[in-house]
Amino acid sequence: MGILTTVVGSYPVPDWLVALPSEQGLIDAMAVVLKTQENAGIDVIADGELGRFDVNHPETNGMIEYFVKPMANVRGEVTRADVAAFRKDKGMVFRVRPSAVVDGALGEGALDLPADYATARRLTSHKLKFTLTGPHMLSKTLLDNHYGSPAALSLAIADVLAAQVAEIDADVVQVDEANLPGHSEEWEWALQGINRILDQVQKVPAVHLCFGNYGGQSIQQGSWKNLIDYLSGLHADHVLLELAHRGNWELPALKEIDAKVRFGLGVVDIKSNIVETAEQIAQRIDETARVIGQERIAYINPDCGFWMLKRSVADRKIAALVAGRDLYEKAGG
Repeated sequence: MGILTTVVGSYPVPDWLVALPSEQGLIDAMAVVLKTQENAGIDVIADGELGRFDVNHPETNGMIEYFVKPMANVRGEVTRADVAAFRKDKGMVFRVRPSAVVDGALGEGALDLPADYATARRLTSHKLKFTLTGPHMLSKTLLDNHYGSPAALSLAIADVLAAQVAEIDADVVQVDEANLPGHSEEWEWALQGINRILDQVQKVPAVHLCFGNYGGQSIQQGSWKNLIDYLSGLHADHVLLELAHRGNWELPALKEIDAKVRFGLGVVDIKSNIVETAEQIAQRIDETARVIGQERIAYINPDCGFWMLKRSVADRKIAALVAGRDLYEKAGG
């Protein structure tokens, strides 16, 4: 089947949706984003995560609040005392406030991921990916007044999400964890939670990890080498890793990951407005294949989501992604 192309998830919100938001406008925007990827030749597309769009917070892509605030026993009204308690956690210094407060045992509440997936599914017959934020990251952004530990909170979140993922028949379901790479010492309890979700995926389970992307900047420090055991233990078909922005110095570490886990190579740098050439993409595939073997490369993809870039840049980058894959295969890769 060869190497497939995909996106990590988010896509720039069309300016006209921000200016004049409506339910129909949101559906129209989602259709545009899906069709843009289809026209570019992307093999597995996504809805741009536009289903998470919040008119009151258009500058974010809903990676956190969208998932936690609808849950039962989660309080969205955050007091000054809550903020003071949250700030004691040095691992979340880049957040000023908690996303919400957990005051009791979690339930799904009004969260309805299957309905949001169904909206996108109706708009395309193409192979479709559904993405969600993982329990490790979500637990780290919440103020916990009930469970007593991030690990226990993470498992509770995982159970809520897993029950909903079990009803989603997307071609790929991808769980995103953007905080763990900077806190690799937490990998054991993080692995427990994410595997509960991955085990409920109907078709192809995937995991995306990066070092953060806010304002086009990395907000975590670390190395993939610190997460070898975590990556090897994932119940996933493949892991999509941020590599283009970081360079290829970590490729030998990837070879140590259990062979049952394949890779989605980050070959497009979303923290740069410069559009890669097909030749650059092909070279990045070739360099990685020489180290880990081409058979372990399931997908090539951007490092992270595109939501921080302008649409004109994102559109050209996905076109380059496909052209680079085609060039690599034409050359006999």
